Order: sequence, then C-alpha cells, then structure tokens
Amino acid sequence: MSTLTLTINKQDYQLDNLDPRTTLLDVCRQHLQITGPKKGCDHGQCGACTILINGERVNSCLTLAVMHDGDEITTIEGIGLPESLSELQQAFKDHDAFQCGYCTPGQICSATALIEEVKQNWPSHVTIDLQNPDGLLVQEIAERMSGNICRCSAYPNIIKAISQVLERQVADKSTTSVSNSVQGSEVTGIWSPPPSEAQLGNKSSNNKTANSTSGGRS
Repeated sequence: MSTLTLTINKQDYQLDNLDPRTTLLDVCRQHLQITGPKKGCDHGQCGACTILINGERVNSCLTLAVMHDGDEITTIEGIGLPESLSELQQAFKDHDAFQCGYCTPGQICSATALIEEVKQNWPSHVTIDLQNPDGLLVQEIAERMSGNICRCSAYPNIIKAISQVLERQVADKSTTSVSNSVQGSEVTGIWSPPPSEAQLGNKSSNNKTANSTSGGRS
C-alpha cells in the first residue's frame, strides 16, 4: 500500500493508493472536500484553479498530486476565511472586485503571489526597466494577472484592489510617483495595454510617409 502525504494549508493529509493520474485540483475537491479552488476550463487557461505551491502560483488542474509530497500547498482557505480575511481579500471586498465570485479564489491566490513577486523585483512581459521594475503600474498589474480570467469582467476593480495592497506593502511612501502611477490612474472599463514601441514607430513612419506624399503633390 502506497501512501501520499500532502501538506495543505499547514495540515497534513494522507491518501492511500491514490491513482497517480489524479490532479491536485481533483484531490482537493473530490478527495479532501477543499472546494476553494474551482474547476473552470480544466486546461490551465482560465486560472480559476490557481493555488500556491511553495509560495508560487500554479494551475492545480495541470499538476499531479503525486508530484507534491513534501511541498507547502496553500489554497484560498489557507489565505483567509470569512471571519479572518487577509488584507487582499478585504480589498477585493471593499472594491467589489468580484461578481459571481467563481474566479475569485484563483484571482486572490494569484494576486497573493504577485505581491511577493513585486517585492522581489521580478520583471514581467511589459517591464521596461528590467533592473528596477515598477510593479505598481496599472499595466504591470494587468499583465501579471493576465492568467486569471474573469468572465464577469470585474478587471478594473480587481486591479484597484491589488493596487491598494501593493501601495501599503511595497510603495516608498517618501515619493509621490506611486500615487501618480496607481492612485492617479483611473481604471475604468476593460483595461487595454498602451501601444507598444513598435506600434508607435510604425505610426510615426506612416505619418512621415503621408506627409512626404502630400508634400510632393502640393
């Protein structure tokens, strides 16, 4: 008889003769009745099943439970419960950063890891200065949360909630650039990234071509 021991939310669970093909998501929901992680697409594309493994965010629908014997696993239940919300959970509540709530556990788990990544100065795909990434920028937060889909489109409020916690935890209070970059940025509607340098370059070259053409005709 083979026994798998998983540490989830600081509690040890033993599973005997578990099918090695069982995902960590199915172990949580079907075997242990830990129902915080949600099954959405079951293909790692929506982020509803996001949990933390050793502090890093992972799509639990894509990882096998047998791979995580000895790892520290945290689900939304380990971050905070209704009577003891974490700062981030309270911010989601304050900013109405959810509607149906189905994606919210994954959103909060992902955002919890995001905050730690920003503290460690990890760059993202949209980071301009790789040595000194500014994780407080709206486009940075949106990019870092792009793996979590909200079908209710509560994205502006999700960004506001995360921004609030980031400001409190990692912002340099002696500068005013933080408030200009986050608080001063009104997040309304569905956020879309600013044009890239390549796009701006193409627009500039197109304008030059148009100007030279029109000049030749005059």
